[in-house]
Amino acid sequence: MTLVPAFRQVDVVPEGIPLGGKAHLRIVPAKYPARTVGTVLSLVVIFAILNSVFSNPRWGWDVFAEWFFAEPVLAGLGRTLLLTALGATFGFLLGTGLALARVSGSPLLASLSWGYVWLLRSIPLIVLLLILNNLGYLYETITLGVPFTDISFFSYQTTQLLTPFAAAVIGLTLNQAAFCSEIIRGGILSVDQGQLEAAAALGLPKSRQATRIVLPQAMRAILPTGFNEIIGLAKGTSMVYILALPELFYTIQIIYRRNLEVIPLLMVATVWYLVILSVLSFIQHHIERHYSKGALRNPPPSLLTAALNRFSRPRRAATAAQAAPRSAASGAQRASSASLAALVAAGGEVSIEGVSKSFGALKVLDGISLHIPAGSVTVILGQSGSGKSTLLRAINHLERVDDGFIAIDGELIGYRREGDTLYELKEREILQRRVDVGMVFQNFNLFPHLTALENVIEAPISVRGRTRDEAVAEAHELLARVGLRDKAEAYPRQLSGGQQQRVAIARALAMKPKVLLFDEPTSALDPELVGEVLAVIKELARSGTTLVIVTHEIGFAREVADQVVFMEQGRILEVGTPEQVFNASQHHRTREFLAKVL
Repeated sequence: MTLVPAFRQVDVVPEGIPLGGKAHLRIVPAKYPARTVGTVLSLVVIFAILNSVFSNPRWGWDVFAEWFFAEPVLAGLGRTLLLTALGATFGFLLGTGLALARVSGSPLLASLSWGYVWLLRSIPLIVLLLILNNLGYLYETITLGVPFTDISFFSYQTTQLLTPFAAAVIGLTLNQAAFCSEIIRGGILSVDQGQLEAAAALGLPKSRQATRIVLPQAMRAILPTGFNEIIGLAKGTSMVYILALPELFYTIQIIYRRNLEVIPLLMVATVWYLVILSVLSFIQHHIERHYSKGALRNPPPSLLTAALNRFSRPRRAATAAQAAPRSAASGAQRASSASLAALVAAGGEVSIEGVSKSFGALKVLDGISLHIPAGSVTVILGQSGSGKSTLLRAINHLERVDDGFIAIDGELIGYRREGDTLYELKEREILQRRVDVGMVFQNFNLFPHLTALENVIEAPISVRGRTRDEAVAEAHELLARVGLRDKAEAYPRQLSGGQQQRVAIARALAMKPKVLLFDEPTSALDPELVGEVLAVIKELARSGTTLVIVTHEIGFAREVADQVVFMEQGRILEVGTPEQVFNASQHHRTREFLAKVL
């Protein structure tokens, strides 16, 4: 009796095909009879409906054809479109302001915005329109002047100013703004917090952060529900019939009350609403495609993007022509550049004095004092939760400290000093001082809707005041130095993790900071990608820029650091050269930590 091993592999060879041979096999897709049956039933249902609609004379298609392009109908349609356009435009503008107020740091502004949304969403539109139409009963005149004084600039009768059309526009705007505010606020909240921190770290003004970074990314969440509101508004304009305003539906009502052809006239209104919906859906589709840049690896083309590209092409051509002589003149210099030293600023001296920081009852920094010489490389080590990243974020004032201060070249970051008192600066002043402290984040925090080149040039243009020509030329140099010359027009999603981190380094360097902070720059990378990022940082370490690096790469720290800092529970336990810390640690916790990671 022969026993066959339990895990013996048995090769099954198709009949007529020798083992190991090659053959062209015909592939037959799987068949799904239920899908075929469903398709046939769908066609039957569609045909039955169409046959019923077009073969039944009571639908009155001859009357439909007579009135579809009639002058009164087109006039009502035009008024509907005008009300929709004005209500949507003013509603979204007011809604944007309300959303920004709601997420602002002012409790009063946020409360007023919340109160407006609560009240206007509670009042039915038809009631709001009636109140506005009868506002003259409550206030006989509308006066513009200085409140609580007799100073008046002009005064008019309310009934003269608030015509039915004006009441309709104001009512639709006020109602729409309440709903748009929540849609926009939801879009703003959908933007990752890291995007705000990256924009703040670059020193971008608040207005620029909102218009260039936050809202373009929020649009992907805003657009679907926003267009739903616009489509609802187009149909909701029928509510203004209460004001005897002849928009589309009210006009149709007047006509069928005269000729008693109710169904054909209702079909006229229905088809025109279908046309409006189709046009809005087409516009929505292409706007969504435009804002899908960076969200998809290969975004499909859109008409809006094509139009914007065509509009900006002459300007780009002029920019390239102007930049060509400058690029040619400096070509030899760039070609001979062997390091990043020519592209970065001289390093600054960092002084950290008695810094403490708590999150509630948890104290994450406890009396930290540290001196970082200009042009040096400082590596901060420690277990997770030891306060390393918080200290790094405090250096550029992304985290407000509770006690102590941090200065770069003697200039305080985030404060001004008067005697023994520190006064925190306003956000605008903090952003201006923060430009001297670049930061490379653990998760890259590139702006996904901007290309690599646009990520690099955004802050130099809007913060440093560089011309676009200068910023683009320097950005190309920086991308070339970090090995990404051919990736300038790629979006972050089209890049590997290592490439994204190198773009983030180029973006930080474009501001020519005195100090460059790295928050675990390789922890989010695959092991194979770590080397390419560390190679760039090593080159930076020889450039003269002051580097402060939080990392777990001990071998890298041993190679590039001028001083090594070991932290635990918010305190600095040991500071020394790599030789001292790695080979002759003075503190037992340092030795225990290194024994685990080496």
